[in-house]
Formats: sequence, structure tokens, C-alpha cells
Amino acid sequence: MSKKRGIFVSCSEANHFCDKNQYKEATFWEKVKLNIHVLYCKACRKYSARNAKLTKLVKEPKVISINHYDKEAMKERLKQKMSENN
Repeated sequence: MSKKRGIFVSCSEANHFCDKNQYKEATFWEKVKLNIHVLYCKACRKYSARNAKLTKLVKEPKVISINHYDKEAMKERLKQKMSENN
């Protein structure tokens, strides 16, 4: 792609726009150029999809952790098992 300001952008520019879009910093025209680019570029379409998935995972983590009481109980059982083996 050429350096002139047009509707078609290089892959590196498209990736930059994609990153900006992920953080809600992309302008309207950057979004338009990105969407046009991903129509014909399979690699950038894949990059954009992965970026969207990453954003969703960060915003909506499905991490489940145990409560403090259960964690302490597990530590105590581990200490007991370790002392039994010595």
C-alpha cells in the first residue's frame, strides 16, 4: 500500500487502528478504514477477532477462586500430609 492518505491502509496501520479500537480510542475514520481493510485481509481479520476475544475475556473474567477459610484449610491439610511423609 502507498503512504498517501486514502481509504486503504497497510496491515500495520490496520493493526494499530484495531488496538486503538480495543481501548475505545479509534476515530470514526480509523474504524471505517479498519473495517474496509479486514474485508480483504485475512491476517488482519484474524488479528482483529483475537483482539476482540481478548477484550471480552479481560472485561468479563470467569475466574472462580476459593474463599479464605477453604484456602487456610487446604494449607493445613497440606502441612499435615507433608509432616506425615517425613
